[in-house]
Amino acid sequence: MPDERHELRLDIWLWAARFYKTRGLARAAIEAGRVELGGARCKPSRAVHVGDRLQVSRGHERLELDVLALALRRGPASEAQLLYRETEASREAGEALREQRRLSGAALDHPAHRPDKQARRQLRKIKDLR
Repeated sequence: MPDERHELRLDIWLWAARFYKTRGLARAAIEAGRVELGGARCKPSRAVHVGDRLQVSRGHERLELDVLALALRRGPASEAQLLYRETEASREAGEALREQRRLSGAALDHPAHRPDKQARRQLRKIKDLR
């Protein structure tokens, strides 16, 4: 549920928008430099306003977001998605990265099924010989 405030702490906004499970995790990510506001590193107490642009790095993906609304409480995911919009360039880069990771995993030879009891014994013997 969007709030009528004009500014909100960055760590609270990231928590309310469901990018991080707790405010502590959001604060740690900001302090580690994985979140930028307007292209620059910032502190967890930095005020976020509607219209600001955030860059959030999570694992291999890098999201670029426009802040659409502010919320004090952490609501359901459907409400959290109304707080931001991912830029088109960020969305395309994410899709390209997912496709690249999918194709790189296709070259691996995956077993058709899990090993049965006999195969597990054989694997254990091979590992014990090392």
